[in-house]
Amino acid sequence: MIKFLKKYKAFLYGLLIHRIIVVALLYFKLIHIENSEVLTNTLSFIFSWLLISLPIYYFSFLKQNRTTCLKLFALLLLFFIIIINDLNSKIADNPITFVGFVIIGLSFFSILAPLYFKKHALLTIVFYILALGYFYYIRIYAEDTSSYLQQEKEIKIILTIPFFVLTLNWFYQQWKWLKTLESKKSKAELSLLKSQINPHFFFNTLNNLYGLVVEKSDDAPDVVLKLSDIMRYTIYMGKEDFVPLQDEMEYLKSYIDLHKIRYQKKVDIQFNCLQEKKGQVAPLLLIIPLENAFKHGVESLTENAYIHVDLKMTNGTIYFDIENNFERIESNKNRGIGLENLKQRLELLYPYKHKMQIEVKGTIYKLSLIIKTT
Repeated sequence: MIKFLKKYKAFLYGLLIHRIIVVALLYFKLIHIENSEVLTNTLSFIFSWLLISLPIYYFSFLKQNRTTCLKLFALLLLFFIIIINDLNSKIADNPITFVGFVIIGLSFFSILAPLYFKKHALLTIVFYILALGYFYYIRIYAEDTSSYLQQEKEIKIILTIPFFVLTLNWFYQQWKWLKTLESKKSKAELSLLKSQINPHFFFNTLNNLYGLVVEKSDDAPDVVLKLSDIMRYTIYMGKEDFVPLQDEMEYLKSYIDLHKIRYQKKVDIQFNCLQEKKGQVAPLLLIIPLENAFKHGVESLTENAYIHVDLKMTNGTIYFDIENNFERIESNKNRGIGLENLKQRLELLYPYKHKMQIEVKGTIYKLSLIIKTT
């Protein structure tokens, strides 16, 4: 909503300018507003407000298009000529004024939003030909003033309906375009964040595999197999918006198993999981804190290293807790980069539906994450 208001702040400026002009004209008695004419005053206000606001909204465009500026200036002069003529003629509901307003309103649309107006021009023009034809018939040719006065309000509403429908529809199209643009931006950012995760993980794993091959370890084939499973999941499932939570669990287990093969030291690794049968989650989301636990915890400790992971899903809500110990001298800089990545993905995927809490006590690091998937 805030972005929408910022985009269309020109109409707020137009409203302020319109108010100042009206107050000035009333002060110098150049116009008179009849309080009893509610409908006429309302329609005049909206029309003149948009007349002022639209050029402000398109100011940067008009600045680069002098021809368009001249056309709008000519319409503005025509508008004032019609107003002056209407005041001097002292004819109630002057037919010339009605036609002039219609022409000016449609001309504004054709100048400022030509493609949009062209799309609706035929239907709008046909409507106004019929509506103005009926208006002229009962206003002039029928010579029945009482019949016209009985239908006066309905006729004014009919004559202004297309103009306001076009305006509201234009606002809706702009809003929809803005939302589409935001969606595309979010998808692009999410894709970039995923690409930041995967190369880093594979780079580290391939380095580990290289070390095992050099040492001619019997664990090397198992590492290749686990890495193959992880790569398959990352490439084929990682591009999906959401995956079964069970698949994500298996992915994390494979990651843990791969690291268990590497370590010669004793590491207490516990992975407890409980889930609903049909739970889903965004792929490659929980790997970040798990990777951090290994990188900044297990790898920096010579003994008594541990990682405890609890993952469950109940009533459509995922609860993920991970705790590990670490060396106090270990830098948290890289960990911070990974967590910032995680925060951005959570904001894009689960806005207002997640809560992440980090607790550090001495050499114990704990991350708790709650995600509402429904």
